[in-house]
Amino acid sequence: MRILDTIQAVEAHACGEPGRVIVGGVVDVPGSTMYEKMVYLQTHADGLRLRMLREPRGYPVLCCNLILPPTHPEADAGFVIMEQTEYPGMSGTNTICVATVLLETGMVAMKEPFTDLTLEAPAGLIRVRAACANGKVKAVTFQNVPAFAVYLDAEIEVPHLGRVVVDVAYGGMFYVIAQAEQFNLHLTPDEGAEIARIGAMIRAAAQEQLPVVHPENPGFNGVTISQLSGPAHHPDSDMRNVVVVATGQVDWDKPSTWTGAIDRSPCGTGTCARMATLHARGRLALNQDFRHEGILDTVFTGRLLSETQVGPYPAVVPAITGRAWITGYSKYVLDAEDPFPEGFTVSDIW
Repeated sequence: MRILDTIQAVEAHACGEPGRVIVGGVVDVPGSTMYEKMVYLQTHADGLRLRMLREPRGYPVLCCNLILPPTHPEADAGFVIMEQTEYPGMSGTNTICVATVLLETGMVAMKEPFTDLTLEAPAGLIRVRAACANGKVKAVTFQNVPAFAVYLDAEIEVPHLGRVVVDVAYGGMFYVIAQAEQFNLHLTPDEGAEIARIGAMIRAAAQEQLPVVHPENPGFNGVTISQLSGPAHHPDSDMRNVVVVATGQVDWDKPSTWTGAIDRSPCGTGTCARMATLHARGRLALNQDFRHEGILDTVFTGRLLSETQVGPYPAVVPAITGRAWITGYSKYVLDAEDPFPEGFTVSDIW
């Protein structure tokens, strides 16, 4: 792998959640599949993720995507997702940002009114249909990898919170999902600090008490992200949620570590995980729209396309529709004398 002195990126956000897309400056990454490329980055070249996501080039809520040549003959492009503490196999907001950047910059030819393309994520092939008009991507719909529930109504003991009832489901990452009403939260922006604190604590407790491994890819394991769920605030939506992304490890003896970064969007893979739990309870049928609000009142529309099986788990094939907007074009450099080549974190915001 070779990283050039200058990295070109397109800045974007999907319904509020920022997703930086690296389009130049990384020649390629060793590996015969996108999953193997992800593992190589994780084990041999994690400095790229740290450089792009930590200060002074990054901030806690930022995600980053590296566009790579596909390894699968059906794919138009490959991408590896980088977040603050992990390399997810799949991410909905990042998929929407990547598809929008590829089409609006001309890296993949745009066709109106619809462009169909296939993206290769570490978790597998992602089929995308983008609604396009006047050179702009107006909506992105993608078919995700299968989603499935692992635990329903499980009880965990959370230090400082007590006993909490949760679900755990896979939607491209393993989510622990709790009802916000347990904590008297309404999932509004003014509650952000408390949402982040509770979400981080629930995630840490679920990691310890509810082990999970993807039966078809053991490299995807452990609860790495949390979701608080509640009733919709608007009559044309079905539910509301806020996802809390990890920015570090929780140390129960240090309250300053009981925090994370709130996903500003309704969260694509989180919506898939939530739909899987609803379907498992008989509360969401196939081919039924599911409008999911985020903390900014933006909405992703989900739909379950079919039922399937993943190892021992009954699963569903979900689709998500959302939109992204390009916000800027950037060049990032690394001075040879820079004392922080891999960035830094300070506990005032991390």
